[in-house]
Amino acid sequence: MPADDNELRSTEAFAEKEANAEDGSQDRQNQEDRGPDRLTRRAFVGTAAMASASLVSAANAFSQSRRDTMEGRTDDYASDPGPENKVLLDLNPDSNLPPFTDKGNPPPFWYSFDLTAKRLQGGGWTHQVTEREIAQSKDLAGVNMRLTSGSFRELHWHLADEWAIMLAGRARVSVMQPDGNMFIDDVERGDLWYFPAGYPHSIQGLEGPGCEFLLVFDQGDFSEDDTFLLSDLLAHIPPDVIQKNMGWTRQEWDQLPPEELYIFPAELPGPLEADKRFLGSRLETENQYTFHGALTLPTPHQTAGGSARVLDSTNFPVSKNIASAVVVLKPGAIRELHWHPNASEWQYWIQGKGRMTIVMTGPKARTSDFNAGDVGYVPNMAGHYIENTGTEDVIFLEMFRTHQYQSISVNEWISRMPDRMAQAHLRLPVSTIRRIPSSQLVVLPK
Repeated sequence: MPADDNELRSTEAFAEKEANAEDGSQDRQNQEDRGPDRLTRRAFVGTAAMASASLVSAANAFSQSRRDTMEGRTDDYASDPGPENKVLLDLNPDSNLPPFTDKGNPPPFWYSFDLTAKRLQGGGWTHQVTEREIAQSKDLAGVNMRLTSGSFRELHWHLADEWAIMLAGRARVSVMQPDGNMFIDDVERGDLWYFPAGYPHSIQGLEGPGCEFLLVFDQGDFSEDDTFLLSDLLAHIPPDVIQKNMGWTRQEWDQLPPEELYIFPAELPGPLEADKRFLGSRLETENQYTFHGALTLPTPHQTAGGSARVLDSTNFPVSKNIASAVVVLKPGAIRELHWHPNASEWQYWIQGKGRMTIVMTGPKARTSDFNAGDVGYVPNMAGHYIENTGTEDVIFLEMFRTHQYQSISVNEWISRMPDRMAQAHLRLPVSTIRRIPSSQLVVLPK
């Protein structure tokens, strides 16, 4: 046999011997690893994978159980055999059993005027929802007031700007400017007024059932109990100063109201035109402090699902610090998913039943239900929607401490994204992404 063949055979035999020796060593190591207190790495990985799969399965089952509960299939773990306030649960079911998409524990953003005490006066009543009731609401506060026929909200002024909407009946309002000119007008349901801080003004109910209105102030800790009143001013100025200032005698000073009037009955006023003639050249005609027809005017934000009428300094010029929108939702319709980049949102629900979810950083998300007379609050820039869950139209107000209404539509934002950008973030087919509305519709039908 040639020498090179012998060398080859010798080399192959050596390699086979080394391989057998390595296999034997590995077998012994494996035998040691498989002792009573040891697991092989492969076995460990397999066991861990099984455990992980089990945890994922359990989590999915829990998530599905929450979905089932929200779809009306109640599981035993969600039941409550103890005492419950059934009336409150029926009004706000989403706070008690939230959608599975809610997360964390954001502060409450719901309150109701019907939970606040009315201040009763001879000519009507008033109650309020402020920062004391919704602690987050630092920018805006609301007052709901009723005046009987002829009754006055006493001449007064305050530190905050006042925005108002008439909810029922008719009233006469007046406001005086620093230049001495006075504006006076009659308002009815759906009309607005706006009085800047420090401008003295009055409100009087007119014939019929009187009136009811909502006041919104650009000051979260505003209190109706802390306004400047004409009666207080005169009652606490010494009589000799009153005589020097007004020319009234001490006997005449004694006839002034000794304490605040606030809301009080009075005779009905004469015709509006007569009051305007009385003012003569001091009648303010340039600045319009009232706005008529906020609930009925045409709006570009109109769809099959409802409408939204924006009212801010662009179409109500005196409203320098408070912007608003009157939103109408048909049954099943939604105020589309959006946020506001320039202010927090304070809501008042005039009619109907609905729900809202807000999504904050963290992430934190919470859902609550709303009914007529309720107040809602959305922190600045938090994403949210509003859905009509009832059988009649929802009408609610969006209020902002700013001069101009602004809104960012999630649909519009996504529609502006190039295909690859949108697909990378949403993980959906482009055809699916492009089914969304391509512009801000504000209100979407069912």
